[in-house]
Amino acid sequence: MRAVYPIATSTLLGLILLGPVSVGLGQKPNLDRTLRTADNFEPAIPRSDQDDVVATKLAKLKKETGRKPNILWLVVDDMGYGDPGCYGGGAAVGAATPNIDRLAREGLKLTSCYSQHTCTPTRSAILTGRLPRRTGLTRPILAGDKLTKNPWADEVSLARLLSDAGYFTMLTGKWHVGEPEGMRPHDIGFDEYYGYYPAQKEISQRFDSRRFPDLVNDPERMRAFEAIAPDNHLTHGFKGGRTEKLAQVQSLEDMGRAEKVLADFTIEKIKELAKGDKPFFIEHCFMKVHCDNFPNPDLGSLSAAKYFYKEAVAEVDLHVGEIIKALDEAGVLENTFVFFTSDNGPQMDGWPDAGYTPFRGAKGTTFEGGVRVPGIAYWKGMIEPGRESDDLFDLMDLFGVALNVGGVKHDTLPTDRYYDFIDQTSFLLHDEGHSQREAVYFWWGTELMACRMREYKVHLKVALPESTHMHIDYATIQDVGLAPWLFNLYIDPKEQMPVGHRRNAFLATVLGKLKQHAATFKKYPPKDVGL
Repeated sequence: MRAVYPIATSTLLGLILLGPVSVGLGQKPNLDRTLRTADNFEPAIPRSDQDDVVATKLAKLKKETGRKPNILWLVVDDMGYGDPGCYGGGAAVGAATPNIDRLAREGLKLTSCYSQHTCTPTRSAILTGRLPRRTGLTRPILAGDKLTKNPWADEVSLARLLSDAGYFTMLTGKWHVGEPEGMRPHDIGFDEYYGYYPAQKEISQRFDSRRFPDLVNDPERMRAFEAIAPDNHLTHGFKGGRTEKLAQVQSLEDMGRAEKVLADFTIEKIKELAKGDKPFFIEHCFMKVHCDNFPNPDLGSLSAAKYFYKEAVAEVDLHVGEIIKALDEAGVLENTFVFFTSDNGPQMDGWPDAGYTPFRGAKGTTFEGGVRVPGIAYWKGMIEPGRESDDLFDLMDLFGVALNVGGVKHDTLPTDRYYDFIDQTSFLLHDEGHSQREAVYFWWGTELMACRMREYKVHLKVALPESTHMHIDYATIQDVGLAPWLFNLYIDPKEQMPVGHRRNAFLATVLGKLKQHAATFKKYPPKDVGL
């Protein structure tokens, strides 16, 4: 195994600043089309004509319906870029996804949509509009962790902003951003929560004697584990703190049935809310396809492959179809913005209970395989069917889209912190929309790892597996060496051949963009919550 000699981010950024490839003081990178409209907001590419068209479009819809649009996010856990059929997977890899594919055909398929490298960072970023490095939510909160402060205490969540704007807000399914009081979904702004706090494996390992015999078959160890283990109850929470523990997962069959329980709840809630006078924001977070997956014994075989992971992909697709059908039958489909995605790339450490990506890396890394995810925007009558775009979209931008759709002005946000989202509403809703994001930044914990700008991606540090599929359990973070690794993703999407000094004139430009990004952390220092 190669040794790791970490360099502090500040030192590395100093090298960027002072090295021969840095951008001179006052010099604007020649590929950077952005304009900064406020000191504490990420600069965006101005597209005023596009914005005006979409503003008119939204105003017309509101006049016709007499109410604000609904918002529905469908967030899968650990689905690979190559799992859905519309992204090259589906039936070709043993699990057809007709409902997800239909969303893509009838909406906008994004081919450069980015998450964070793992669950908790993505799930916190989309609800705060801020990079996890800023909020302190840089990784999953594990059993035995001692937080020094509640990271949510001074964050203004999207759920709270939309609730204050007249929305009913609900999160169904996996949370994974804190179980203690004050950190639960119904503590941070959601009106209602119905789901499980942890990932599937953190629940099912109590019962899986073949995978975890040293735990399940040892009563003494099981007692010690239960003392610190995450809750395995289905939890029903309400704003104000009331929390009910419902059915407890007590077997692998119960775990297999959990996904349908959650989907059925969201479907019934859609029917109920559609009859009310409030618009709704629902974040439906699937438990699957995060390992360990177990099939629902009541549904029968759903995939050609029969492997548990493929069964999970097919079940997610089944429930996506049912949820969209519920919107249609409730008469609100044409007034609901839907976005389908995954919280990160596939967790290859669980293979073969893991997904597929055509790119290098996987969950846990900031290579494309870890952070490039499916992203489908669907809104019947508002998004032109059959659109596809490779323009950049960061899942944090959903925060900005939701604010715009919900009528929440940016000037209501606090000015004492930096916001990384970009309002991409006009990109998604204009018939020929273009992204307003120039760059996506990738962090791993407190380490600044990489940046994508247009088709170029530069790495300062990399997470390298020391064995096949071991992107988390047997990987090391390493400095890249003499020069940053620069890839042109249009000719090398697998990030195998750096072209910084041989076939590229834009290394300094991308490094200049990173320099600007780093400066925001000096002016708006990040939080440390003990993770």
